[in-house]
Amino acid sequence: MGEQPSTKFPQEIIDEYAVLGVDLPALFSAGHLGTRMGVQIVEASAERVVGIMPVEGNTQPYGLLHGGASAVLAETLGSVGAMLHGGVSKIAVGVDLNCTHHRGVRGGLVTGVATPVHRGRSTATYEVVITDERDKRVCSARLTCLLRDAGTGTETASR
Repeated sequence: MGEQPSTKFPQEIIDEYAVLGVDLPALFSAGHLGTRMGVQIVEASAERVVGIMPVEGNTQPYGLLHGGASAVLAETLGSVGAMLHGGVSKIAVGVDLNCTHHRGVRGGLVTGVATPVHRGRSTATYEVVITDERDKRVCSARLTCLLRDAGTGTETASR
């Protein structure tokens, strides 16, 4: 897969989280599942999150990109946007994910772009458009996240 691009955050957001001892680019390397699937977040802000994922290794038995892989990419990107919208006092917990698969992809990379549909105090909804290397839409997704109080940061969110 070559050299992995670094995740891009606005400097003021990096500074806000650094005060709390949080390294955002490391935190949003896509987590364990995303890492296994090759997800890379290349741009991130509350207004727009962009990530890429290889098709190879993420296919179903017919050799096409697995719909679940598209769902992982969509939920990852939308969750990052929701977390950045919520700020340091909130954690984003996905509560609804809807994916419509438009076309099959057999190779290369897919790119996901998450943009906000709604950014409120307690929920955030993001539309995620996943395209192939020819800029053809592969999947349309919508993710809604509950924004919970972060508390001490030591507990984990449960649904």
